[in-house]
Amino acid sequence: MSKQTWQERKSQAIPNGISVMCDFYVDRAQNAELWDLEGRRYIDFAAGIAVTNTGHRHPRVVSAIAQQLEKFTHTAFQVVPYAQYIELAEKINRLTPGDHAKKTAFFTTGAEAVENAIKIARKATGRTGVIAFSGAFHGRTFMGMALTGKVQPYKAGFGPLPGEVYHVPFPSTIAGVTTEDSLTAIETLLSSDIEPSRVAAIIIEPVQGEGGFNVAPPELLKALRTLCDRHGILLIADEVQTGFARTGKMFAIEHAGVVPDLITMAKSLAGGMPLSAVCGRAELMDAPPPGALGGTYAGNPLALAAAHAVLDIIESEQLVQRACTLGDRLRATLTSLQEVTPHMAEIRGLGAMIAVEFRNPAGNTPDSDFARKVQAKSLEQGLILLTCGSHGHVIRFLFPLTIPDNVLTDGLHILSNAIRT
Repeated sequence: MSKQTWQERKSQAIPNGISVMCDFYVDRAQNAELWDLEGRRYIDFAAGIAVTNTGHRHPRVVSAIAQQLEKFTHTAFQVVPYAQYIELAEKINRLTPGDHAKKTAFFTTGAEAVENAIKIARKATGRTGVIAFSGAFHGRTFMGMALTGKVQPYKAGFGPLPGEVYHVPFPSTIAGVTTEDSLTAIETLLSSDIEPSRVAAIIIEPVQGEGGFNVAPPELLKALRTLCDRHGILLIADEVQTGFARTGKMFAIEHAGVVPDLITMAKSLAGGMPLSAVCGRAELMDAPPPGALGGTYAGNPLALAAAHAVLDIIESEQLVQRACTLGDRLRATLTSLQEVTPHMAEIRGLGAMIAVEFRNPAGNTPDSDFARKVQAKSLEQGLILLTCGSHGHVIRFLFPLTIPDNVLTDGLHILSNAIRT
């Protein structure tokens, strides 16, 4: 069946609200490459939106899923429990920042993890207010939309959204927003809109994902920790996109040496299987009563098996260290291109979680057209790239951390051609 036929069937069967970037259909994938139904090869610098840090179909992940498939696929942990859930929770409790007692609950999606983190924070503190940041992305559910700091296309026309959610500016060198500006905005908020004793949590991505890979300065995260401690507010680190070696640490907030009260994770946790989690201080995680947390598919056995394999792969293949090596190669290529490309305004990120922002050199305004041009030209040559940022003017790089060196070289060559032409 032709690509055009599938496109026509898609338009008839699937709503417009599900945006699809590529006009081809994948047939198979392996590590950092995939092939469409017509046999054309693509290099994957998207990784399913930061999901396949360990690559497509890593043999150990495939084997773990297959072994579990021979045992059972679903009982609902809340009905008939299984050991894999407990064992993975123990691993996550050990891996996350801080040496305090922790507990972990599993869910299915990143948005679900965020929703439950807010539930836990509100129940544990007896407060309702939540502070988030401009440019943030926390999901497409109603609380996720409320927390997200971008209207189009996530919030427009879906209101009213949950109340008691407030936004403050996220630091950005290129936008002229300093850490002091962000902290001043929070202090103003606490004096003019909501008293500190009503704020349950501050939620922040250590590196913004959809927002443009803006890195939270360590001094901001440390100041937030101090502020939260002073007012009895919980600090939530949303590591859904940043987690599991992507930034050169297991979790991005480790770069700042800050320990959050709660941490959300998903995406690369299970190598392509749907699994998310909330890990936090034991006393906070125990605040909701039995039955208040969970979900029919939460902690699915196949996803748990994949996650166990993913954590083993990250350790045995030293993917935390490899993220830094890959990031250095990418940054070097981008820096050389920046010297001859005025539209490349800023290169930023941590480890292998790097992005480049394009701005019109004539007026220093976001240049989404240039970003889309680079993305389209790359795709024509077989390289999959994702845009992000408030205006879609940023290209982010999310190749698997297992990408072979020669495949990375091929991808960077295509990228260079697309930016230069």
